[in-house]
Amino acid sequence: MDTLFFFGLLIIPFAVGYLLGSIPFGLILTKLAGTGDIRSIGSGNIGATNVLRTGRRGLAAATLLGDMLKGTAAVFVVDWFDGTDAALVAGFGAVIGHVFPVWLRFKGGKGVATYVGVLIAVAWPIAAAFGVIWGAIAALTRYSSLAGLIAGAAMPPLLWYYAGGKPALLFLVLTVLIWFMHRGNIARLLAGTEPKIGNKASAA
Repeated sequence: MDTLFFFGLLIIPFAVGYLLGSIPFGLILTKLAGTGDIRSIGSGNIGATNVLRTGRRGLAAATLLGDMLKGTAAVFVVDWFDGTDAALVAGFGAVIGHVFPVWLRFKGGKGVATYVGVLIAVAWPIAAAFGVIWGAIAALTRYSSLAGLIAGAAMPPLLWYYAGGKPALLFLVLTVLIWFMHRGNIARLLAGTEPKIGNKASAA
């Protein structure tokens, strides 16, 4: 029973989430649109911010939506079959899959869009709070990265109050991952060299 529990609650949900999360929408959409390999443009990131550097706003929006929805889908699909705890594991797997996709030699995006997608599925009012905080910080500072980092840091305590300890713990771990993936942005923010929103050189 312990082995079955381990596979049912951890391995299978994580694998489902990872496979969904590892779909590289930015790479797929830009190649289909004939804009080339997004990894050779700008920061080399496969996320929506870097896709925007192609000048194709529609592609960037589609990438953002796809990267969010794969996180949402991972949680909903596993929750349907295996319950809430397994769904949280799937959400973790989805973000890991986006950041470290096996198909791209484990070099993916920074995970924010998929993080938000998982958050929508876990507690949509808190996801709305993320959007409000992000928008307020971005408007005040014009730093997209700073807005994402601060909004992410606010999620674990908000989830603890709204949804309980398990979702809060999941997003504490995911927020640490997001901050780690933005270590270059943090260094530039501290140095005063991080480009602002509207600057085409802005780093994703």
